[in-house]
Amino acid sequence: MDIRKIQVTGGSSFVLSLPKSWATKHHIQKNDPIGIITQADGNLLITADIKGIPTQREKEFFLKDYADPECLFRCLISAYITGYTTIRITAKVRIPSDVRQIVRVYTQMTIGQEVAEENDTFITLKDILNPSEMPLDNTIKRMYTIVKSMHEDAITALEEKNASLCQDVISRDNDIDRLHWLISRQYHLITHDPALSRKMNITAGAAMTFFQISRTIERIADHAVTIATNVQNLLLLAEEPDGKIVISAETIQMFRRADEMALTIFKRSMRSFYDRNIREANAGIVSLTDLNAMYTELKTMSIHQKNPASIYFGYIANSIARIGEYSSDISEIVINHCIGEE
Repeated sequence: MDIRKIQVTGGSSFVLSLPKSWATKHHIQKNDPIGIITQADGNLLITADIKGIPTQREKEFFLKDYADPECLFRCLISAYITGYTTIRITAKVRIPSDVRQIVRVYTQMTIGQEVAEENDTFITLKDILNPSEMPLDNTIKRMYTIVKSMHEDAITALEEKNASLCQDVISRDNDIDRLHWLISRQYHLITHDPALSRKMNITAGAAMTFFQISRTIERIADHAVTIATNVQNLLLLAEEPDGKIVISAETIQMFRRADEMALTIFKRSMRSFYDRNIREANAGIVSLTDLNAMYTELKTMSIHQKNPASIYFGYIANSIARIGEYSSDISEIVINHCIGEE
């Protein structure tokens, strides 16, 4: 920390000299204006960017360092999340088709990323999204709506023995990943750019809460995929000539009741977040006890199944329980956020 003493001039003006290295780095000249921002915690932020122009960051990947295209894909996602506005992939020879396919998947799986320029030996990706046009609150609401429908449809697929509905649930997980990565990127940008934080009217602490909830919703979506996948396995098992299984209406109803209990906790936790309601959040945590009791019943039923389907029933029961636990985690995040704002 660079500690400097305040000087008083004219009896009423407080003067603070700026570090020369900082002024030189930002090309500060005599009579140039600078911005002084009072932070929520009472501290002052001094910035040379008085127009609030977003910082342009560039990242270059040399293909010789990424023999595995999957590794390159993970690094592209990391560059996206950490806020790079220009990403360049460079090779000494012609870029192979599998790498170009990875780039296409990347642009489809991210929001606001487009190929701006390319030839045989390089690809340039540009961010065309204005962060302030995608409020975190709207993105979280969309994630919640998608995930809720994923879980409802996964159990409906079991009731109706509908394999295509299972596949539809699984495909929707890509939408959740895209939205979660967007919130991760927004969170990173907000915490590193005070001007963007002011423009979006959100504090770094609030952005962290959105990020934590987004990450938890993404995990809940993963369990919707697990349920749908195991329903598919059950349906395939039922189609085998020698392996006929019968899924009783009573069994399906047990799973439906358990899933409704889990989704009720999920809905309550999200409602407590929208309303900033500690009492509602706590009620969601308390109601987890009833779901755990139902989970025990489902596990017992699965174990007593006298056919190969028992393992798939067990996986479905476990995922339903995990939905409730993750929803309870959201309630805890809400309580922490509400207490922190008091």
